[in-house]
This record gives sequence, C-alpha cells and structure tokens, in this order.
Amino acid sequence: MECGMNREEALTLLKENVKNENLIKHCLATEAVMKALAEKLGEDKEKWALTGLLHDLDVELVQGDAARHSLETVRILRERGVDEEILQAIKMHNAEAHGETRSEIFHHALAAGETITGLIVATALVYPDKKIGSVKPKSIKKRMKEKRFAAGVDRNIIMECQKLGMDFDEFLSLCLEAMRGIGDDLGL
Repeated sequence: MECGMNREEALTLLKENVKNENLIKHCLATEAVMKALAEKLGEDKEKWALTGLLHDLDVELVQGDAARHSLETVRILRERGVDEEILQAIKMHNAEAHGETRSEIFHHALAAGETITGLIVATALVYPDKKIGSVKPKSIKKRMKEKRFAAGVDRNIIMECQKLGMDFDEFLSLCLEAMRGIGDDLGL
C-alpha cells in the first residue's frame, strides 16, 4: 500500500517536530502496537504502523492545545501527500476535542492503541527493574481498575478495543507483546 511516505521519512519528520524523547518513545510504542493490531485484524501493516508513528507529530507545535492537536499534523502530512485514510485516523484519535465520534475500525485502533501504551509504560515504571519484559498482564489489569494510577489515561478509550472485536485481555496481551518487541528502543 502506498502511504505517501516511508518509515524513514516519517521518523525523520517526527524527530524534526518532536524534541521530547518520551513523546518520541510514545510514538514508537504506538507504531509497534498499530503494526501488531493490523497484523491481527488483516489490515495494512505499513499504513497502520506509519499512522501510529506520526499520530502525535504536532503535540509540541500546538503546545498541548487539544483543540488544535492532530489538525496541525493533518495539515503537515497532507502537504507531503500522505494517504487520506492515515490523515483521517490521526485526526480521529483526538475526536473528542473536535466534537466528532470515531466510527471506523482504524480510528478505534489508533485511539485505543495509543492510549494503552501509557498504561503499559506507567505499569513498567513501578516495577523494580523498570523493564517491560517483567510486566505481567494481570498487573496492568489491576492498574486499569485503579483510576488514580496513570490518571491521565482514559480507560474508556482503551475499551474501544471492543470495537475491534477484541476483549480487553486479548487486546492487552497483543499490545504488551508488541511493546516488548521494542523494549530497548523504549528504554524499558
């Protein structure tokens, strides 16, 4: 599938626009999760991974302004000829801020996938060795129920995994395994 940009170009663009290393790691984690979800769901792995990598391209540019977040990314990527499905998925991962509702599998996958990365990372960071390889799914499930743990992680968005035809356990296992695969890149 032609996405309008390859991974190397996308990573260069990300690093030009995002200086915060933790945000870059979040984008790498989301890329890995989206690739795994695409594989599981029979979707285009390159397209979904690229979407995960670029979804927060504008966070620093808009200085955290939720109303503008994702819209600047769409503008930047449209100028570079990136596939419209990617642009729409990126826009819709922040649908709440734009008064819109996600309806496509691709949109739900990105929203749930990028959100669960925060819960997984937060759980890894409370482990003594701070390694994602040590994290057990049951620990994340326990933390999912603790609303004050990683309070910024919207549990309702994570539960959009059900719109993918996956229950939480299956979704969690797939996402955790995807992130374990790049644990060194994440510093975890």
